Amino acid sequence: MEKMVQRVPIGKLSEFPERLGKTVNVGSKEIAVFKLGSGKIHAIENSCPHKGGVLAEGMVSGEHVFCPMHDWKISVIDGNVQEPDEGCVQTFKVEIENDQVYVLV
Repeated sequence: MEKMVQRVPIGKLSEFPERLGKTVNVGSKEIAVFKLGSGKIHAIENSCPHKGGVLAEGMVSGEHVFCPMHDWKISVIDGNVQEPDEGCVQTFKVEIENDQVYVLV
């Protein structure tokens, strides 16, 4: 059975600050959205797998966000926690159409 994918508008591209996270709620999911220095937008689960730190409040460096609680380094591209720590967060596909940003959940 196929899962239904929902395309949810989450804001205009210009509303997302570069190299900072923004929290977006889609139904019961809390998603951290990041606009990288390259201008690309990425969306991941907004909770660190370690102790539940709010990733949207973390520091962004390159393609990674550092959890504000214990500095775990997490890729915003694939959701993988970087060594020596381990784990991963869910990632969400993002689409941009006419300056409107959509997240697929």
